[in-house]
Amino acid sequence: MKNMRADIFTKRRNNHLLFFFSLAILTVVSALITQYDVLKGFSSIAKALIWGAGNFYPDLKSLRIVPDVLPKLWETVLMSIAATMVASVLALALALAGSRRTRISSFCSFLSRGLASLFRNIPLVAWAMVLMIAFSQSSLTGYLALLFGSLGFLTRAFMETIDEVSNNSIEALQATGAGYCHIIFQAVLPASLPQMVSWLLFMIETNIRDATLVGVLTGTGIGFSFDLYYKRFDYHAASLVVVFIVITVILIEVISNKIRRVIL
Repeated sequence: MKNMRADIFTKRRNNHLLFFFSLAILTVVSALITQYDVLKGFSSIAKALIWGAGNFYPDLKSLRIVPDVLPKLWETVLMSIAATMVASVLALALALAGSRRTRISSFCSFLSRGLASLFRNIPLVAWAMVLMIAFSQSSLTGYLALLFGSLGFLTRAFMETIDEVSNNSIEALQATGAGYCHIIFQAVLPASLPQMVSWLLFMIETNIRDATLVGVLTGTGIGFSFDLYYKRFDYHAASLVVVFIVITVILIEVISNKIRRVIL
């Protein structure tokens, strides 16, 4: 028995060593192929910090942009929340159709999972660039990019949440002759709703951060303001925009955590 345990631990240790050795080789090979200079990379971090400390900070003069930035920030927050909420409704429908617990048919499940994978595996930046071809630079482009990016993630998250619902309550309702809708609203949703709300809040937080990047591409919201001041070399104003974004994200996170404590 002792020899067997020793063999198990030795095998596990060797597997770990093999993994880290393979990872080290992959890192070295990648650096050689891309001609990445490790020393120059680390020294650039120090130079960037020095430059940021000397140039990228808000000053009193930059406060002039506050009346212009706050409406853009509010627009970004509202767009992120709206896109996430609409995506959550669509994601719930796809998740119910794709989950093993609630699927209507194997074809519907396959189609739902395929759509979720498609939307999830296309990066948000790619969605924004593709949609700009159809809708140009507008708030609608940013809204749709956030919606499509959220749809894939929330569908997968909701689907896994529904799959984790206990089958006992579903079987009990089925034994009483309950229909599909009764099972959904009386067993599945009550059990999975708290976790779904948690995923929804997480997506809102993520979208507010991602909306900044989308705004740079689509020329809308707070991202456009940052891009505008940065390209003007007005680094003090650009840094003030970053401060507003950070404060907003922290406030949203605090509110989300309070909501989670209430519902979980």
